[in-house]
Amino acid sequence: MTATAATAPAHHWQRFTPAERVMRSGFYVAVLIAIVWSLRSIEIIPEFLYDAPQQTVDLFVRMWPIDWAWYPKVVHAALIETLHTATLGTILAVALASLVALMVARNVTHSVVLNTVGRFILVATRSVHAMVWALFFVAVFGPGPLAGTLAIAVHSIGFTGKFLSEAIEEAKPGPIEALVAAGAPPLAVLLKGYWPQVKPAFLAIAMFRWDINVRESAVLGLVGGGGLGMALDTALSNLYWDQAGLVLLVIFAVVIVAELVTAWIRGKIL
Repeated sequence: MTATAATAPAHHWQRFTPAERVMRSGFYVAVLIAIVWSLRSIEIIPEFLYDAPQQTVDLFVRMWPIDWAWYPKVVHAALIETLHTATLGTILAVALASLVALMVARNVTHSVVLNTVGRFILVATRSVHAMVWALFFVAVFGPGPLAGTLAIAVHSIGFTGKFLSEAIEEAKPGPIEALVAAGAPPLAVLLKGYWPQVKPAFLAIAMFRWDINVRESAVLGLVGGGGLGMALDTALSNLYWDQAGLVLLVIFAVVIVAELVTAWIRGKIL
């Protein structure tokens, strides 16, 4: 037995099978081709890159000193408008996304047609960027915060509805089956069976989406959606770099504060 063990060939361990190695090599080659193709398509001009650091420094020099006097005149009202746009857009999105999430959740809606329609709504709303939705609503309702609010709301349906539907599908079936067996109506099943399990995820998703919407609504004004973006567009159009620097600083501060607030609230909820 010892001689047989000594003469037996040693097993050579390989992490990947030959087929997996071929697929990995093909993937790396495809990524390399995509990178080279992208670099050639965007037509990078080396001469423009040489003085990019100098141009960047010159731009920040023009923004200093910041025109603080412009804040109470224009920026403060634009900031409040931005926060209102993000908040109302998030509330409207959560309300609509909740209905779509119920359509998509297979443990609530057993109709394949309704599931398909709901998934189409989720994909269609989140596949179009908020800036594009803002351009569409500006064309319909004219420039202003209404267009920005609707753009935020419609774009947020896909993100919010997707995560809400997943949270509903992950609900434990025990309480739901008990309510159904007791003869509870569908509304009672939703409120007493699903809602207590989904509530933490629902609130966390809503707060996280509001955080994202604050960032997006801050720039929707560049295409007519109101808020800080319109103030920034005005400053850039008039080449008032000190005022543009003020708007950028306010946007940065608002994003940081919104991130801290939502992180604290999510920590308390979860």
